[in-house]
Amino acid sequence: MGSVIIENFDQVVLPHLDAGYRLARWLVRNEHDAEDVVQEAVLRALRYFATFTGGNARAWFLRIVRNTCWNWMGRPLPSGAEMFDEEVHSPSASGTDPETLALRTDDAARIRRMLAGLPVRFRELLVLREVEGLSYRELSDVLGIPIGTVMSGLSRARQAARVALESDHVLVTS
Repeated sequence: MGSVIIENFDQVVLPHLDAGYRLARWLVRNEHDAEDVVQEAVLRALRYFATFTGGNARAWFLRIVRNTCWNWMGRPLPSGAEMFDEEVHSPSASGTDPETLALRTDDAARIRRMLAGLPVRFRELLVLREVEGLSYRELSDVLGIPIGTVMSGLSRARQAARVALESDHVLVTS
């Protein structure tokens, strides 16, 4: 019986470790702390695996990672880290001429600055939606908020991101 639980746990949680790490890295803003957070989240997920009733395993695990991040930072969960982009950082990326690489690096740096400057609730929404590709329903499940709140929060987060990127562009080109 125990090996069946572990095998099921492996099928439910292990495919989402990378997504959990990316979320943790954005929230705690330190790669080593993010590794510790994900390790703690995996232990919590194993401890409470019996409560997993099926459904969306990714949303279930990312919620555990999110809650673990907030506990790690010593902050209460709000009501209502640095991104790694494989295409940009991969040695086999297409268009490896120096000019293309410089432009990609500049774009990635602008996005990192923009995300780092946003309030954590906006950063959290944008990373989960745009980087991890969670649906509105999944976001609602992970964050524990209604879908309408997800939609309005994403709208405000995207607007704040646009403003931040536009002002960064003004600073860069000045």
